[in-house]
Amino acid sequence: MIRFGVIGTNWITERFIDAAKELDDFSLTSVYSRTEEKAREFAHKTGASFTFTSIEEMAKSNEVDAVYIASPNSLHHDQAILCMKHGIHVLCEKPLASNATEVENMIKTAQEQKVVFMEAMKATLLPTFLNIKENVHKLGTVRRYVGNYCQYSSRYDAFKEGTVLNAFNPQFSNGALMDLGVYCLYPLVVLFGQPKSVKAEATMLSSGVDGQGSIILTYEDMEAVITYSKITNSSLPSEIQGEEGNMVIDEIHTPKKAQIYYRNGEQEDISVEQNEKAMYAETKEFLTLVKEGRLESKVNSHENSLITAKILTDIRKQIGLVFPADQ
Repeated sequence: MIRFGVIGTNWITERFIDAAKELDDFSLTSVYSRTEEKAREFAHKTGASFTFTSIEEMAKSNEVDAVYIASPNSLHHDQAILCMKHGIHVLCEKPLASNATEVENMIKTAQEQKVVFMEAMKATLLPTFLNIKENVHKLGTVRRYVGNYCQYSSRYDAFKEGTVLNAFNPQFSNGALMDLGVYCLYPLVVLFGQPKSVKAEATMLSSGVDGQGSIILTYEDMEAVITYSKITNSSLPSEIQGEEGNMVIDEIHTPKKAQIYYRNGEQEDISVEQNEKAMYAETKEFLTLVKEGRLESKVNSHENSLITAKILTDIRKQIGLVFPADQ
């Protein structure tokens, strides 16, 4: 049994716990929140026995083997490093940190402390995505990757009325790129590796973060085009285009359906039925690493996370998106 603590008491943490409870090796023991009241309320709701208002105390408590971090992006680096220095395994929400330098520090600490450290990018561990990876060769020479994730934020109306919530606050290393654009980038890196060049444009909001943006990434023989937004909706799928056919993916952030359309007119459905909750696969992967004594995932690897962090940092420089953590 692997005893978990959670850092962050929001809806995403609830979804994580719901998915993780379907795994036999998962046990939720501890909840951290800045306030005792919030910690107790969340522990009561989720069945945790211990509450903490200090992450260090939680890490020292001997009640926790691993933590799931779902706090604001700007806090990930310090919280993860503190836990890892106490020998705690860390599953950290995407994006891993504010910038590439912070991600490098986190990876270095994980390697020194010999603990499991993994980015909680759900998309790339889902059964349909793993099958996309297995079948992409059927498209022949790949020429284009099109990643699209545009979802009107439930917090944007408040923003327009003058209330800047966390989602649109640069203090917390937020914005559309960090929240949604990363879902298009990470699968690209897993499938095709590091690009040769990155060009980015964005619509900046008055708070200093990006509301939407477009990215063109070039590779030796192909290009990737990514569109993301928190201020519009889109019903367009994502796609991989090759010389022998194209693959249409329903939602790049949670791929459930993938269809190949061959140039000769044939079609092939490569979707894999998924009965578990969306965050089940990433949690299973993480628990398996801990149990088997392997320190990183082959899919959500340290290298893939670092390449993605470097791309995000490069894009932000181009669009003028600066976080306090960059100073």
